[in-house]
Amino acid sequence: MLTVASDIEVLARFGRALADPIRCRILLALRDAPAYPSDLADVLGISRTRLSNHLTCLRNCGLVATVPDGRRTRYELADERLGHALDDLRNAVVAVETDRACVDADEEGCC
Repeated sequence: MLTVASDIEVLARFGRALADPIRCRILLALRDAPAYPSDLADVLGISRTRLSNHLTCLRNCGLVATVPDGRRTRYELADERLGHALDDLRNAVVAVETDRACVDADEEGCC
């Protein structure tokens, strides 16, 4: 049964997805165009097994969707607005000073 996630749950899922650099690279690649897993693995320089695990995470978070294409499966962003959100987040973070970390970075594991 599908349910509507709360704002906090949605943001937490998005944050978990963005917490891994490989998943960020996958999302940015899919922002540019849908792709097949084998092509993504080649572009990102990672094994297909590792890519598959990350795609599963992104799919479970509701950020990517699969599209059957004959015997193959193509991946794309679940909603085109995610591409715009990624651009907006990237542009907002560019303004952050790179030599600064969160106050509790070591204890909290952030930044």
